[in-house]
Parts: sequence; C-alpha cells; structure tokens
Amino acid sequence: MLSMEVLVLVITGGDFSVVASDTRWSEAFLIHTWESPKCYKLTDKTVIGCSGFHGDYLTLTKMTDARLKMYKHSNNKTMITGAIAAMLLTILYSMHFFPYYVYNIIQGLGEGKGAVYNFDLVGSYVRDSFKTGGSAGAMLQPLLDHQVGFKNMQNMDHVPLSLDRVMRLVKDVFISAVERDGFTGGALGSAS
Repeated sequence: MLSMEVLVLVITGGDFSVVASDTRWSEAFLIHTWESPKCYKLTDKTVIGCSGFHGDYLTLTKMTDARLKMYKHSNNKTMITGAIAAMLLTILYSMHFFPYYVYNIIQGLGEGKGAVYNFDLVGSYVRDSFKTGGSAGAMLQPLLDHQVGFKNMQNMDHVPLSLDRVMRLVKDVFISAVERDGFTGGALGSAS
C-alpha cells in the first residue's frame, strides 16, 4: 500500500486562509518522491489537502473535480466552500462500507471569511479555524491550539492573527515537524 505520510496544515484569519503541506511521499521508511504535493485547488477560493493512501487521494480529487465541473456547467456558477464540504461528505459517506483511506481538510474563503472543514474517513466533518492532519498532525495540533486558538493562555493579551504572523508560524511548524517526524519533509507547498 502506497501511503502519503504527510503533514497538512490549515489556518484561517479574518480575510485570509492558508493551507500548506509537505511534498514527501513515503511508505514506512521508504521515500518514493520528494515532489508530491498534497494540496489540490478545487476552485479559486477552495483548496483541499489530503493525507493517506495515494491511490484513493487521486481518485477522490478526480471525482470531486468532475462533480464541480458538472455543477458549474448546470448552474453557471462556482460552488462555494461550504457546499463543497457537503458534497465531499456525500462522496465519502457513499463509500462508508469500503471507505477511501484519505483524511481531508478543505479550506476556503466564503462570505469574506476563512473556513476550515476537517473530515474523517466516512465524511463527518467539523468546521474550525485551524487544523493539522497527517503523520505529524497529532504532535503539532497542541502548538496550534496555543498559538492560534489561544488555549491555555492565562492573563495574556490575544494578538490578532495577521497573514504575516500566520506565514511565520507555518514555517516554524514545518521546521518542527521535519525535526521530529521522519515521514514529513521535502518542500513546503502552500496556497493562500
């Protein structure tokens, strides 16, 4: 099984949203390539980041892209991020007896505000403002909880998120991931 042990990271702010992933594609401790991006642009305002089984990731993104094209052809407009999340729920749940082995994070801008949708294997999702996924995700989520979600901060002023601060944080998070997780590496691919 060719898996993509990967780190996908999404952070939203007031009027921006940043998604980033590494580009290493590995199985166990074998690196297949250093140049396999895990972020796929669905629309001008929506990006999906995937980690898991490479074949299922390719199938799922092709199916999603086909449905988005059919929607645009039928309705003469582009599907919004929230509707794309609902559509992905339907696609994933239709395979719940033999699920795609892919963990998805959709990020986008809707109504002038960033949104993150984090999915499980069978399509259940939660809307959030930041999330990590992949092999280093569990290790780095507490850092984001503190730095972005301002959890466990007592008597400290919350500094509003700016795009510049988020970009610096994303770089620091990926440097930390590469230091501690052997599956994360390659280049840093992002979209904002």
